[in-house]
Amino acid sequence: MVNPRTPVAGDLLGDGLHLLRFTGALYCRAELTAPWGVEFPALEGFMMLPVVLAGRCILEIDGTRHPLEAGSAALITRGASHRMLSAADASSAPLFDIPVEQVSDTYEHMRFGGGGDRAQVAYAALQVDGALSARLIEELPPLIRVDAWDDGEAGAFQTVLRLLAREAEAIQPGGEAVMTSLADVLVVQVLRSWLRTSEPSETGWLTALRDPHVGRALGRMHATLDHDWTLVELAREANMSRSAFADRFTTLVGESPMRYLAGWRLQQARAELMSTTDSIASISRRVGYSSEASFGRAFKRQHGSTPGAVRREGQQFGLAALRPAPTGA
Repeated sequence: MVNPRTPVAGDLLGDGLHLLRFTGALYCRAELTAPWGVEFPALEGFMMLPVVLAGRCILEIDGTRHPLEAGSAALITRGASHRMLSAADASSAPLFDIPVEQVSDTYEHMRFGGGGDRAQVAYAALQVDGALSARLIEELPPLIRVDAWDDGEAGAFQTVLRLLAREAEAIQPGGEAVMTSLADVLVVQVLRSWLRTSEPSETGWLTALRDPHVGRALGRMHATLDHDWTLVELAREANMSRSAFADRFTTLVGESPMRYLAGWRLQQARAELMSTTDSIASISRRVGYSSEASFGRAFKRQHGSTPGAVRREGQQFGLAALRPAPTGA
């Protein structure tokens, strides 16, 4: 039975954020004194989030400099190389050449600089699940900035920033877990801010979610993957004729409704295989397959591996150390 709930605009855009899944992360708390500069290498498959908690600095990326004040955050959506500097004329050192205190496998503390004006930066490198996140990330700009503590929305962003700043002042028992959770929340808030304020493009998946007709059909499709959808039913949900709906959907999304539905189902199945212990049979039913065998064949065509192999990959996953191992004995 189709879920009678009608998705609203916020729910539909929430489908975009639902795609974003982090499968590993490295967090750093940096105490920096001018002059200082840090060169960050490109990290494919990562989002990087520097948050200035105190002082000020400059973010240099793709030849452009962006001043960041206390309370500013920058989300580097595709892991591009960049530099962070105390001033435009400051020299910089490669990240991996700077000694750090390794608090845990995923959390470190850096003290660096020349002893002048102080800046405090919380930095997160978040590894994203490529198969699920690619559709969202390809439509994001390479850099998203949110400036200053006085967030004009409900104040949630500044609240999380202040909590992060408080935790960073002195790590208490459990503080690492708190800071890493807050960094994850900040990523979502930065993306929400961008979604609220950005001008939609003429085509694209996020534009389709905002569309009053196609977006409604997408919302119903996402909410009830186990329903045996037909093109006629989806067009009815969109309040359009079958041919007009198919044409508009394909123009906006870049693929036909039924092809999109098949891909979405298999993306969701992959996520569940890697993050739950539910049986393959139950997952296949939840994403709309009546036969586990047909699900297995479709899954392998889409992902190049069997459901069982992907499940084992998820169980064995561990964030590879980003810092090179020390050389020599």
